[in-house]
Amino acid sequence: MTVKHILSNCKVLDFTHALAGPTTTRLMAEMGADIIKVELAPRGDMTRTMAYYKNGRSGYFIQQNRGKKSLCLDMRKAESLEIIKKLVAETDVLIENYSPGVIADMGLGWDVVREINPELIFCSISAFGQTGPLAHLPGFDYIGQAYSGVTSLMGYPHEAPVMPTISMGDVNTGVHALAAINGALFYRSQGGGGQHIDCSLLDSYFHCHDLNVQLYSNSNGKMQPTRNGRHHPAVAPDGIFRGKDSSMFVIAVTAKQWTALCGVMGRADMLDDPRFKTNADRVANVDQLIEIIEGWIQAMPSDDAAREALEAVRVPVAPVLTPAEATQHPHLIERGTVRTISDRGLGEFQVPGMPLRFSECPATLTLEAPYLGEHNAAILRERLSMSDAEIGQLIASEVLHAETIPG
Repeated sequence: MTVKHILSNCKVLDFTHALAGPTTTRLMAEMGADIIKVELAPRGDMTRTMAYYKNGRSGYFIQQNRGKKSLCLDMRKAESLEIIKKLVAETDVLIENYSPGVIADMGLGWDVVREINPELIFCSISAFGQTGPLAHLPGFDYIGQAYSGVTSLMGYPHEAPVMPTISMGDVNTGVHALAAINGALFYRSQGGGGQHIDCSLLDSYFHCHDLNVQLYSNSNGKMQPTRNGRHHPAVAPDGIFRGKDSSMFVIAVTAKQWTALCGVMGRADMLDDPRFKTNADRVANVDQLIEIIEGWIQAMPSDDAAREALEAVRVPVAPVLTPAEATQHPHLIERGTVRTISDRGLGEFQVPGMPLRFSECPATLTLEAPYLGEHNAAILRERLSMSDAEIGQLIASEVLHAETIPG
């Protein structure tokens, strides 16, 4: 018997590009969903030419689009719209991350597709959402981050904010969208029918606030969260400490961990020191606390020795690894957190692995990223029962586009 995966038999029309939307559909592909990636002629997804680029293949595109089938259409032609409408009729989930109004202008708005398929889950991902004063504006990850109040919290107090060099918002929004889609699929399975999901970068970023919003609100504005450099503004010790030859991240937030930290440093006297007796005391005297902890770390034989001593007494600690170091770490490799894949054009390289683990479907799927328009004929033949002659006519009239696949 063939073991099905979590989303086997789930049919998806993927009108996404760049990162937020492709993150959602990439995870769905990893869970066995049947994904048709609809790409707009003539170039397709904008990331097809992004670094690392070799032999006509983009590592960025491959990482986000493995396991998807590419259907490349000129959506300005009436025949393309008819093809999509026929596919919508037998689709479970349609996902798009254009600016609000764009997919409606293409003739595929929610009001249209729900008439074709009342059971359809239609997910829109955008910077600011489908409603509100900002909805009409374009935006990407860092734009949503700035509006959410998150950017203002990154960096040092008396300097300009800094920008991360990872796409936290895009990936986070993609995962939020996945959660909403899976919830909607369950709702539909209970007889609720299809629905439109509105997922935004701004909403997802704002959802990441832990202390900040309620601190400001509950204090009637007296507490103003701001940048705090290398250390947490409300918990101590909790931050990045200078090591003997590198940096490490130390967390000691519970009473038990604070006691263990003082013990391993040989500083039991700090347990009764009024400067450090409570978390509030430690936050108020954090500069002195940092000096003591960093002095102990740097007096150790090595950073590894300091880390091992902390681990031995269950104080949470981690080295600050570079991406290169992380990809070589045995824990990340063993769990498949970092995964080596093979592409037909780019060869073998490492990518982030599948972060969702299922006891009944433990094996990772072997997936390939498509060439542009690679599955045009197969999709039309298998899904819509088109003949070779009909497909040939669509190619001749430039409704379908495809790149040459190397032999």
